Amino acid sequence: MNSNIESIYKIAKKKSRLIIGLMSGTSIDGLDVALCKISGSGENTEVELLYFDTMEFSDEIKTEIQKVFAKQNINFQNLVLLNEWIGNLHADMILECLTKWKIETNQVDLIASHGQTVFHAPKNLHQLEKFPNGTLQIGDGDHIAVKTGIITLSDFRQKHLAAGGEGAPLAVYGDYLIFGKKGENRIMLNIGGISNFTYLPENLNPEEVFVTDTGSGNTLIDAFTRLHFSNKSYDKDAEIAKQGIVNQPLLIALKSNKFFEDSFPKTTGPELFNVEYVQKAQKESNAETISVPDLLATLTRFSAETIAEAIIYAINNTKKDIKNFTVYLSGGGMHNPLLIGWLKGLLSCKFSNTDAIGISGNAKEAVLFAVLANETVSGGKTDFGKHQGIPSVSLGKISFPS
Repeated sequence: MNSNIESIYKIAKKKSRLIIGLMSGTSIDGLDVALCKISGSGENTEVELLYFDTMEFSDEIKTEIQKVFAKQNINFQNLVLLNEWIGNLHADMILECLTKWKIETNQVDLIASHGQTVFHAPKNLHQLEKFPNGTLQIGDGDHIAVKTGIITLSDFRQKHLAAGGEGAPLAVYGDYLIFGKKGENRIMLNIGGISNFTYLPENLNPEEVFVTDTGSGNTLIDAFTRLHFSNKSYDKDAEIAKQGIVNQPLLIALKSNKFFEDSFPKTTGPELFNVEYVQKAQKESNAETISVPDLLATLTRFSAETIAEAIIYAINNTKKDIKNFTVYLSGGGMHNPLLIGWLKGLLSCKFSNTDAIGISGNAKEAVLFAVLANETVSGGKTDFGKHQGIPSVSLGKISFPS
């Protein structure tokens, strides 16, 4: 037997595994690194988050990624070189974390790398009949495996596409395995650059699980904060937006896109929700000269209303009382008091965050990729039935160190 295959076999048979989950999202602010102890698989999965850190990206890293990020036209050489460069960069960050945590590389069983999304192209966005759904994450897994000496799983989204999904949101698999609870209807709301949520029914029937993107989360707020304030990467605590007033004509124009009329489940990205999207809406609504606080207030309200309307629509389809649902928050948007305050006003659910049920909201996405890797190596296929958007698949490609 090939020694690498034998290693995977031994890892799969272990009572518990140490797995590093990596996540770098559309906000391009840094790499989340979560070291998890995972035992069991499927609905018997148990996760303990041992260490977590966010390795912030330097301005140089952000600039290099933004050269190819969510752009129709790029220098192709930049993309090719970034694939290897980001793989090595992520490997260096992992090694730095392990040194800080005093963990030897040979103690870690697996790395689960999401990679850096540079273009997300579901069919509802590209509108090209002969082409399927597409998405691209860079940061080559072989480079991570070789540089760290740890078996690496990466490129998780491609199997989802191949099985008929849109490549996102993938959080549904981990959400179901570690956050489902008998007797409580849960909405796992992650507010990153793009917002998405998973509905977990109180009966834990995987065929009733529902997941979708809702639209912009932080991406537009962050983009216009950076555009107008060179020393700020985001509107911390909504300090600027709280000084503004929502511009209703602009809000209506922002919400007029066909994406919000498309049926669920659906995915999207900064390829749609970007600076040009807002500027077009400003022109259509004669709001090109509004103040920056008014603009950020309107963009924050835009995120709040589109998230709330998507959740209400999904809950109505369950024919259950919205008051019997709990929304569990994660992602950077959970720290925006204006956004969360408006959400609480728009939704008559109970609110909490994933910290209350065992996993830090900041670490959740990275942890979920560690869970996906655990399933691929040690689990089977949880049957989500035949409903759209959640194919019952094992995800990720395996890279060996040698």
